Formats: sequence, C-alpha cells, structure tokens
Amino acid sequence: MLEQEILLDEYEINPDTMMIRPYIKDNEIYSEVFELDNHFLVREKPLNIVKRGCEYFGSSFQGRREGTKSLITVTHKSPIIIDPYTAIYLIPTLSHTRPECIWLSHDHIVSHNKGSDNNTIIHFRNHQSIEIPISSGSFGNQLSRAAKLRISFQQNIERMEMYSAHSHRSSNMQAAEFKKRYRFIRKK
Repeated sequence: MLEQEILLDEYEINPDTMMIRPYIKDNEIYSEVFELDNHFLVREKPLNIVKRGCEYFGSSFQGRREGTKSLITVTHKSPIIIDPYTAIYLIPTLSHTRPECIWLSHDHIVSHNKGSDNNTIIHFRNHQSIEIPISSGSFGNQLSRAAKLRISFQQNIERMEMYSAHSHRSSNMQAAEFKKRYRFIRKK
C-alpha cells in the first residue's frame, strides 16, 4: 500500500512502468502504478491506461491484440506490445475483461517464485518484490508468451532490415552495371 498517497487523474505508460494493478478506493476501481522509482494511484481503471498507452504509440488495444494473435497465435490473456522500440511489452495476469487483471512490464521482471496461497512473488529489476494472485505455473506461461512475442517481433524486424539492406545493395549494383558513359564532343 501507499505510505504517502499520490493521486493522479491519468497516467501514460512509459519505460519506467513496472506494474499496473487495480486498487479499490471509495468503491471505485483505480489503478495502483509501480514505476522504477515511483508508486502512486491513478483515478482510472488499469485497462483504460493500457488502451490509452496503445493509442499513444499509434495503435488501438484491439489492433495490438490482433498483432499478438498474428505473431504468436495467442488469443486469451494475450501479452501486448505497447511500444517495441522502448521494450514496453505488457503481460496480463487474467483476461483483460476481468476488473482484477494486473498488467506487468516484461522488461522489468527478473524472476518469480511461488508465494503463499497459490500466489506468485515477482522480482523486479529495481530489487522490489511484489506478491500477486496468480499461480507460479500460470505466470510462467504468461512470461513465456511475452518472451515469444518479443522474439517473433524482433525476428520480423531483423528480416525486414536484411531484406532492405540486400535490396538496396542489389539495386546499387544493378545501377552501376547499367551506367552509360557519355562522351561529349565539342563542335567547332
């Protein structure tokens, strides 16, 4: 819980975002956000923050889910790419339609282990550890899905870069082969 309550009206997902989880305050669902060096409440549901994060980086939430399906054929509890260039890949603990779904950033997770009552303890890069209500086996599966999504996306980028480099090199060679030399003749 928060020692000193910092309350924001909205929040933008960024490379420091580690976890967004639901938090009940005044009978409303808020978001408790954990960053590398910050921790605060936001007056909106976690899914709304995730959807706006997708839009901020040029896609819709549904588009990101369809991208995941296309890349790794996962349709339920799908990890999503918020921004691949800053390595923001989020892992849901449950279906995104469930209000108790927690979103974790794949990039900040160092390890996990079994906690009490079939929970899992997540260990983050900043040396924080948080226990969440998901079995260790289920969380391991979600972590693997996110890794698979990252690898698949990265392989596609690398293939396109290789294709582009090869295509560029080929067109330069071809252009050089067909260059005509012109000779100027001066009229007297």
